Amino acid sequence: MFSFAPPRPRRRPSLTPMIDVVFLLLVFFMLASQFGHDNALPLSAPGSAGPYTGPPRLVDIGAGDLRLNGVAVAPDLLVTQLRPLMDDADDLIILRGGADTTLQRLIDVARALRQAGFTRLTVVE
Repeated sequence: MFSFAPPRPRRRPSLTPMIDVVFLLLVFFMLASQFGHDNALPLSAPGSAGPYTGPPRLVDIGAGDLRLNGVAVAPDLLVTQLRPLMDDADDLIILRGGADTTLQRLIDVARALRQAGFTRLTVVE
């Protein structure tokens, strides 16, 4: 008859290559992830800003222009024209971006208003 070799015990697969791959993936994701935010712009949500009091303060932000309550205003004069409409630096200012407005443009205007001392900004559509 046929002569077969004696059965050998099955070898267990080595886990070393799999552990190496897991550690490489762990190192990759640790190096590729972002642990902190470089810049954060504090804004209040439209409903959580509290009651609106005083004259209207709506800043429309276009790609190349700014409008305060529907009237075109130069970017360097925005703060100057907003001050008479404010009773307090804590009054609410509403920012509205246009369809062609980039997020960076919106952030730049909000940052300029924050640096001028206005603390309550909200963004609406």
